[in-house]
Amino acid sequence: MKNYKITRLGKKINWFRKTLRLWFKENHRNFLWREPTRTPYEILIAEVLLRRTRAETVAQIYPKFLKKYPDFTQLASARPAGIKRIIKPLGLWRQKTPIFLNIAKAVVENNGQLPSNREDLEKLFHIGNYIASIILTSFHGKAEPFVDVNMARVVDRFFGPRKLVDIRYDPYLHAVAREIVKNKKESLTLNWAVLDFAALVCKAGRPRCEICPMTKKCLYYSQVTTNSS
Repeated sequence: MKNYKITRLGKKINWFRKTLRLWFKENHRNFLWREPTRTPYEILIAEVLLRRTRAETVAQIYPKFLKKYPDFTQLASARPAGIKRIIKPLGLWRQKTPIFLNIAKAVVENNGQLPSNREDLEKLFHIGNYIASIILTSFHGKAEPFVDVNMARVVDRFFGPRKLVDIRYDPYLHAVAREIVKNKKESLTLNWAVLDFAALVCKAGRPRCEICPMTKKCLYYSQVTTNSS
């Protein structure tokens, strides 16, 4: 997917990234896991909790989770029932509990380290593309996009629709997303920026085009305005 050709979108991606930075500076959401003092472990925990769950809901559970399991060692020795009790209000606890245990045990068994390449990470039980990207960005300083339905929606609307239904395998989607967050120093921040933009402006059901700073170059907006005229 890294070699997918998106040369024709280069200038548009640069404009999008620049505009997104400015928007995020003024409109970002404040969450505990985004504090600059947070460790990679604490960022990873938050991102797993956030999968298909509202950030505002995760914010209520996050401090409790870290108090109970402050590091990989404590988490690796946790009983599944204990994790479930904390995260059950979030939903998807059956899926997230084994993810937490699997990652923690992998770290403990490997002297506190997680694999530094995607192939080895995705071999771990229940660790897919999304979690692997979080680990590579947070722990290993790489620039990887957190491709979920939110980032897919923003890319589809602004740059044009992806080629495949399954967002995990679409080469166009991943190439554009990777280009957006390619700067290692700001990759994590840009991933958060896309997430906030999707949540506050480029909403799934009813996008707020009237307050969107991207309309000047947005393919979706140009099509909507053309069809309504």
